[in-house]
Amino acid sequence: MIYSMRKSALSIRGSLLLLAAGVLISCGTGPVEKIDRLALVKRNNPNISEIEELSSLSAGNGNFAVTVDATGLQSFPERYSKGVPLGTQSQWGWHSFPNTERYTFEETLKDYNFRGWEEPYAVQFNEPGRKQDAANYFRENPHRLHLGYIGLELTDNVGERITADQISGIDQELVLWEGVIRSRFLVGTDTARVQTAVHPEKDQLAVTLSSPMLADGRMKVNMRFPYPTGKHSDDATDWNVPGKHRTELITKDDHSFVLKRTVASIIYYLTVTYEGEATLTEKETHYFVLTPVNDRFSFTCDFSPEKPQLPENTAQEAFEASSRYWASFWQKGGAVDFSQCTDERAAELERRVVLSQYLMAIQSAGDYPPQETGLTYNSWHGKFHLEMHWWHAVHFALWNRTSLLERSMDWYTTAYPRAKEIAERQQFEGARWMKMTDPSAMEAPSKVGSFLIWQQPHFIYMAELIYRNNPSQEVLDKYGFLVEETARFMASFATYDEQEGRYLLKGIIPAQETLRASETINPPFELSYWHYGMSVAQQWRERMGQQRDMHWDELIDKLSPLAYQDGLYLASEDATDTYMDIRFTSDHPSVLGALGMMPESKLVRRETMQNTLNWIWDNWNWDKTWGWDYPMTAMSAARLGDPEKAVGALLMDKRTNTYLVNGHNYQDARLRVYLPGNGGLLTAVAMMCAGWDGNKEDTPGFPKDGKWDVQWEDLAPMP
Repeated sequence: MIYSMRKSALSIRGSLLLLAAGVLISCGTGPVEKIDRLALVKRNNPNISEIEELSSLSAGNGNFAVTVDATGLQSFPERYSKGVPLGTQSQWGWHSFPNTERYTFEETLKDYNFRGWEEPYAVQFNEPGRKQDAANYFRENPHRLHLGYIGLELTDNVGERITADQISGIDQELVLWEGVIRSRFLVGTDTARVQTAVHPEKDQLAVTLSSPMLADGRMKVNMRFPYPTGKHSDDATDWNVPGKHRTELITKDDHSFVLKRTVASIIYYLTVTYEGEATLTEKETHYFVLTPVNDRFSFTCDFSPEKPQLPENTAQEAFEASSRYWASFWQKGGAVDFSQCTDERAAELERRVVLSQYLMAIQSAGDYPPQETGLTYNSWHGKFHLEMHWWHAVHFALWNRTSLLERSMDWYTTAYPRAKEIAERQQFEGARWMKMTDPSAMEAPSKVGSFLIWQQPHFIYMAELIYRNNPSQEVLDKYGFLVEETARFMASFATYDEQEGRYLLKGIIPAQETLRASETINPPFELSYWHYGMSVAQQWRERMGQQRDMHWDELIDKLSPLAYQDGLYLASEDATDTYMDIRFTSDHPSVLGALGMMPESKLVRRETMQNTLNWIWDNWNWDKTWGWDYPMTAMSAARLGDPEKAVGALLMDKRTNTYLVNGHNYQDARLRVYLPGNGGLLTAVAMMCAGWDGNKEDTPGFPKDGKWDVQWEDLAPMP
C-alpha cells in the first residue's frame, strides 16, 4: 500500500525515503500512477447553454473578481440580479453613506451582566429611536461597492436593442486550467465569440471579441456605473439616483481612456486600453459606449483606487498570465481523483471538489477574510464574518496552498487594536476578535454576532496549520504575538466555578445560533475548541522558549466536561429535556464539531458522540441548516469510523447542500452563493483522504465497499 500525504507531512513523519526512492505519491487500493491533473480538471469544466439566472461564471484572483453572463460579459445584469448576480468587486472597493446624524459607535453599546460586572456589547436595538438608528448605520456602513458593469451593447439592423431572449446557440465554457471563460452565441445568424479572464496579479479584466457584428456597429462595449444600495443582500446596484455620484472622462487617446468615479468620499478609476480603432461616446450619465470598427477587438479594464498609469500588458498577455497561473495552481496543490470509483455519486462529488477549489481561489483568497458571498455579490452589506474564516480558509493549508491562507492572516494585525479595545471595555484580557466587520476592523452591531465566541480560537488554529506546513522561527515570530493575545482573552473569558471547581463558558451565543446568550452554558463545540486552542497556545509558548502559563494549564485541566443526557450530548449544559424543541434541532448541529472539526480530547466520549451523530442524522431539521453543516457532519462521522455517513453527509439531498452548475453552494433565494459550504467541502474531503493526527487508516473517510477507489495526492492531515 502506498500512502499519499503532502511533502511537508512526509518530512515531519520521517518518510522522505519514499520520495528519495522515487515512489509515486498516491493513494487508493494499490500503487497507481500520479493523477492526470489536466484530465481531472478538464472533465469538470462548467458548460453553459442558456441564459439562466443561477449559471453565471466568474474569473478572479482572490482580490478582484468579475462575474459574467452567457455572453461572456455583463450584458444582461437584470436577468441575473435575483440569481448569481453579475458583480465586479474588489478588496479595496468600500463606501459609506454620509453620517449626517453624527452617530457615534458608543450609541450602539448595551450593558449585560453575565459574570458579576457590566459588559458593553454592540447590539441592534428592538425599540425604535436614535440608538437603533445608530446601530443600523454602523451595521450597514461601510458596504462593498459594485465597481461597474462591462457589457455588450447588441442591436439589430435597425438599431433596436437585442434582448436576452434573442440570444441563441449559447456555448460557454469555463476553462479551469487556464482561468478563461470562452463564450459563443448567435444573434440571428451572426456568431459572436468572447474570451474573458482576470489577470492573476492585477484588478484587471481582459477581453477579446470576434464577430461580424463588430464591424457594422451592431456589437459594442458598454460601461455602466451604479450607485450603491447598502442593502443586506443584493447586487449593490441602484440606478435611480444618478445625481449622487459622478463618472468623468479625464483622459483619452487613440487606444485608451480613463474614467474617474466619485461616490461620496470614495474615488476610483477605470482605465480601458484597446488594440485597433474604436470611438468612445457618453450615451448618458454613468453610461459609456466603446464602438470598434473591425470584426476583432481586444481590450483590458483596470480598476484602481488611485490615479492610474496605463497598464503594461495587452489583453493577450493577460490571458497568457492567467493560463500560466492556473496551470501552476492545478499542478502544485492537492488533487483528488474519483474517476476510479464505481459509486454513482462519485462523479458529482468530484465536480463539487474541483469547482470549489477554483471558487475559493478566486473568491476567498484575498488580503482580507472574505464575505460569505465572496466577490460575487453583497451579503450582510458586503462585510466579512470572522467565525466563517475557518470555513473559507483552513482547506488552503490542507490542500498545500498555505500561501493563499496567509494572505488574509495579515489583516489580524490591523484588526488587533480594535479587538483589544473590545476585550478591555468588557474587562477581559488580550484581544477579542469581532464577528462581523470590514477592512477597518470596526465591529458591526448585532443581536447575535456580538455574543459569538467560536471565531476566537480560529487564529490559533490557522496559525498552527501554517506552522505545521512550515515549522520555522519565521512563522513563530510572525504569528506568535497574536496567538498569545488570542489565548489571553480565552483564558480570561472562562469563568471559574468555585463551588464545583471547574471553568465555564457562559454569556454567549454558540455556533448554533438559535440558543440565547442569557441561558447558554458550556456549549460542547465551544468547550472543545477552548481546550484545543489553549493547548496549542501553550505549545507555541514552548516553541518560542517561554514557560507554560500555569493558569492556562489549570484552565485546560478544569474545563467543564460536555453535558449529556440519555446517552446524547446536549446543545448546552442548560438544554435538558429539549430534544424535540425546534430551537435545539435547527440551525447548525454544532455539537458534532466537538469531534470532527476538533480532534479527540479528554472532554469527548466517542460512544456518546456516535449516539449523538446517529440521533442528529435521524431527527435533525435538515431543512433549517447551512452549507457547512454537511461537511461538519462528515468530519465527525469520519473521526468516529462511520465513512458511510461521511460520504452521505457530503451528498445529502437537501436545498442547502445544492451545488449549482458553476459550483456555488446554493442556500435559498437570499443566499444563492455560500462559500463556507465550498470551503467546508474541501476541508472534509482532505480529511477523509489524508486523515488526521494519529490516524493510520488509508482514506479513513471513505467506505471500504469497493466502490470508493479514491486517488489523491499532496494533502495534509488535519490536527
